[in-house]
Amino acid sequence: MMTLLLLFSSIFLFLVYKFATAYGDFTLMSKKQPKREEIEDKVVWITGASRGIGEILAKQLARLGAKIIISARNEAELERVKQQLKGKHAPSEVKILPLDLTTGEDSLKKAVEKAESLFPGSGVDYMIHNAAFERPKSSALDVTEESLKATFDVNVFGTITLTRLLAPFMLRRGQGHFVVISSAAGKTPAPGQAVYSASKHALNGYFHSLRSELCQKGIKVTVVCPGPIETSNDSGAKPLEKGLSEKRVPSERCAELIIIAATYGLKEAWISYQPVLAIMYLVQYMPTIGYWIMDKVGKNRVEVAAQKGNTYSLSLLLGKKAA
Repeated sequence: MMTLLLLFSSIFLFLVYKFATAYGDFTLMSKKQPKREEIEDKVVWITGASRGIGEILAKQLARLGAKIIISARNEAELERVKQQLKGKHAPSEVKILPLDLTTGEDSLKKAVEKAESLFPGSGVDYMIHNAAFERPKSSALDVTEESLKATFDVNVFGTITLTRLLAPFMLRRGQGHFVVISSAAGKTPAPGQAVYSASKHALNGYFHSLRSELCQKGIKVTVVCPGPIETSNDSGAKPLEKGLSEKRVPSERCAELIIIAATYGLKEAWISYQPVLAIMYLVQYMPTIGYWIMDKVGKNRVEVAAQKGNTYSLSLLLGKKAA
């Protein structure tokens, strides 16, 4: 009996340790490396590829042997990314396709047709929806109509329209994979980011529904929900000081985990350190408790966000406002 008790205690402590040090959901963490055979020689179209996670995804996917289409509004930045990719890969493996998701259906239809023709004999195998728009944090009631429209035009309407136009090509081939970079804000409340959170909730609902409709026709959908990520493009974010509990997943690691989730065909994947990951689990499985915690945090988080302070700290729950 004592032996069993020690065994169960050891298992429990191990699981607590794994959860405390987790960088993603347990299913994602069980997959260690991307499956190269799922990517090699496949055509991967990435939006928002001129910087940040999109740029890093392009580089990592190129190393795995993918044929890359990079899109964003800034053609000069896309050219910079392409030149970096050419260091180890033939120029023909990387194509630039300037794209503005707010230009309307006719323009997006031409972009889809162009993407389908960039690699003769191959259509788009993976569509990675990475482009996103986020205004500076503010309270839900302070959001302007202009900010509301700008956020939804890119994050929701443009992304869905692009999907609706590309999906028929995939259906004709009997295969295709949409990888959607959503957010932890699409799974939980995000005080100070109400409109951004709403746009990501909308994406989650649309793409999970799309998968249920088309999965038996060869279409896969992976929705990835990253929490706070450390990138060089954190606009206005202050450097973290010692003692603060905010911890961000490095952007290189985040991109690798996105590729792992996609190549294993995971339906949804979460990428985050604590405490955000714990909140996601609570909201998913114990919503009353999860929402109670976010209600405790909400007012403080809005005030801290306005100061570009530490918005993911445990100290917010205790009523402290880290600078």
